[in-house]
Amino acid sequence: MTMRTNTDARRGPFGLYARFVATSFRAQLQYPVSFVLQTIGHLLGTGVEFIGIWAMFARFGSIAGWTFAEAAVLYGVVNVAFAFTEATMRGFDVFGRFVRNGAFDRMLLRPRGTILQVLGHEVTLRRAGRLVQAGVAISVGLSTGTVDLGAAGVVLLVLAVPATSCVFAGLLILQATLSFRTVETLEVMNIVTYGGVETAQYPLSIYPRVMRRFFTFVVPLGLSVYAPVVTAFGRADATTAAFAWVGLAAGPAFLAFAVLVWNRAVRSYTSVGS
Repeated sequence: MTMRTNTDARRGPFGLYARFVATSFRAQLQYPVSFVLQTIGHLLGTGVEFIGIWAMFARFGSIAGWTFAEAAVLYGVVNVAFAFTEATMRGFDVFGRFVRNGAFDRMLLRPRGTILQVLGHEVTLRRAGRLVQAGVAISVGLSTGTVDLGAAGVVLLVLAVPATSCVFAGLLILQATLSFRTVETLEVMNIVTYGGVETAQYPLSIYPRVMRRFFTFVVPLGLSVYAPVVTAFGRADATTAAFAWVGLAAGPAFLAFAVLVWNRAVRSYTSVGS
């Protein structure tokens, strides 16, 4: 026991997180049939969204000048980013229960950062269903031959994935931070988090000005994914194109802000007392 404790103490944060991930994977694969069925169910559930987009374009032909192929690529990039976030940030998504049952109090007693511990709560393998479905959407969009990206466009699309994933991660951390005050995570945050996913799947230009500004300057999905994608397609105006590369930094900046808010909330946390 002492030897294991000493070994764990010498582990760096990445080594410890890798151990958390391995433990989470083993636990989920204890029941392989259940895991496969859940993954397929998640794939089919998210697949309905993409079918809805296809049906809309089949009916109207184009939306705000966007073709189905372009919308499919945008949809795929957003959902690849969210699939990674959803799989790795499950602890923050259900954080309210940690506050209610006192599990977070125990985390504070351990010699590791709280963010690392919450991240290690669960890495959800079944979210691979959304990842596969998003990959199919990108393949469908690119296979039409109507989307000409070029080398710079490909780089923009690839970089948009981690940038957008950072935005979604920041939203989940802010959602969890509210639990320090409310104990329960507020459903209104789901409007921003999951609603942000739904919003980002469509061209930002179709929304009213107030929504465009909100999802650009408050929740920077317009900077992290829309500007890079529309520039990669070669259909951006001068302002959007200027923000395309710089906007990729908005995701990590938003995540850093969320972590700062989290750390300040942890320092002032006084336990639920029951």
